[in-house]
Amino acid sequence: MDDGISDKYSETTLNELLSVENINRLVNQTAFDLVGKIIDLSDFHDRPEGTSRGLELCDEVAERSLDDEETVLLHYFRANAWASRRKTKHRDTKAAWAWEQPEILRELFHLRNALRHSGFKQLDNIRRCQILTNAANLLNTLGRCTEAIEYWNRVLDIIPRFGMALGNRGYGYMSYARTLYDQGNAIAMMKFAHDDLRQATASSAFFESPGHDEVKEAMAREADDIAAHIDLEKVIGSLELENYSLGSSKGERAYRNWCLEHRLFLTPLNDLGPYPIAARDILTLPNLVLGVGEPPTLIAFFNQLKQEYVAARYLYYGGTRQGKTHFADRGVLLYDTLDYPAYSLAVEQIKAAYRMAYSLFDKLAFFINAYWQLCMEERSINFRSVWYTTLKKGKPRVLRDCFIGYENWPLRGLFWLSKDLLDRDTELADTMEPDAEALNAIRNHLEHKYLKVHDWPWTSECYADAIHDSLRDSMAYSVTRGDLEAKSLRLIKLVRAGLIYLSLAVHREEQLRAKQRGDGLVMPMELNTWPDDWKR
Repeated sequence: MDDGISDKYSETTLNELLSVENINRLVNQTAFDLVGKIIDLSDFHDRPEGTSRGLELCDEVAERSLDDEETVLLHYFRANAWASRRKTKHRDTKAAWAWEQPEILRELFHLRNALRHSGFKQLDNIRRCQILTNAANLLNTLGRCTEAIEYWNRVLDIIPRFGMALGNRGYGYMSYARTLYDQGNAIAMMKFAHDDLRQATASSAFFESPGHDEVKEAMAREADDIAAHIDLEKVIGSLELENYSLGSSKGERAYRNWCLEHRLFLTPLNDLGPYPIAARDILTLPNLVLGVGEPPTLIAFFNQLKQEYVAARYLYYGGTRQGKTHFADRGVLLYDTLDYPAYSLAVEQIKAAYRMAYSLFDKLAFFINAYWQLCMEERSINFRSVWYTTLKKGKPRVLRDCFIGYENWPLRGLFWLSKDLLDRDTELADTMEPDAEALNAIRNHLEHKYLKVHDWPWTSECYADAIHDSLRDSMAYSVTRGDLEAKSLRLIKLVRAGLIYLSLAVHREEQLRAKQRGDGLVMPMELNTWPDDWKR
């Protein structure tokens, strides 16, 4: 570093900043600059007391009148402070593998609030990329690799050569590849990891500030390590991504292209991009070792989970593609109630896709209970309860012993997915998926109450006149068609992630069980695949 950079990052500079006792007289911009530097330098020099002081100053700044951009920045600074505390704690490997981590909860809370706030779009491109990259990195740490890739991709859509997103996506591909049971897929993913790491260390890569030399060197070492273990020239020569059929009809090709673009096929290869090689739902369970005489029940169950997901995906696709009145809707007598809801087979297809997709979360829990032999009562099994021994109102939740420190990265991802969607009992409930509350409300009204879909925002303030109020349906939960479609697609993506995490979690558990068994005798038994012609 040159002298200017050394001064900027020196511990003396940090001490000077920490000596400021009162920021009340500082204007917002100066106060934000001070707080941000204290948090960054405290992390750089491993000064936990500085991080604590940074959080205290964040609380003081929060008492001010802040505009939208400042509110987002404050969440970003707080997230960085909690990330620093998490890093300090994670020097202990056991602490790093803890499933319940308050530091992560708070970090995720502030990142999510930054991303969902209207002020996020007002930030400059660099700051938006920083927040998205940090969110992606955290999701990947938790085991939610497919969702992390989606965030890194969003960064690279904004700044294509953003070095930290490229490098961390490369690390993410590496972690993902190590969980795969298909070695061909794993090698392909490692090749993409190598490419990202090389691009992140190229002279054309963009880093928002100086001082990333050590980061770049670490990325270069990882790329060299991949090249040392994999014959990349051979992989490049044999890896054909494009030359695959997407179907014989125009309709099938359109459907498969849509699935590829939205990363909806059940294969890790679709997370690499919309390549035709990924236009198949080839994800299955890995090889399972079962007791003598034990039927392949779990394989059959996973078959059914896949089929329901694929059906929900296509129902959604069909419901968003109908341009004309379907013949099934002709002659259906309905009265005009003057609030103009959307009635059609297409809308019901989207609703059916939504219900089918949401129901798969509890079925994932049913699978987890069976495979990990949790011995829960069937009526008490759901995606929220399966992880805990105690889940009663007013009582603290107790994580099951088998999951405490359990080094199963994909299953921990599934655990955090469940917490993200359904955890409303903590002070940090906003750590959830931004649409989680609405997703649950829509599902509840679809299943048990009354959901009304409109082609325009009937319930918005712009329609809240006297005539509209007199026609307001107090029984219905109203959503626009566009909002229902967007939330349905988001839900389908989350289900896809859950199915992938489940498959990879089983693979990890089978590896652990193999170590425990040692060299015991295992007799192979192959199952034939189900022919497409039988799917009638």
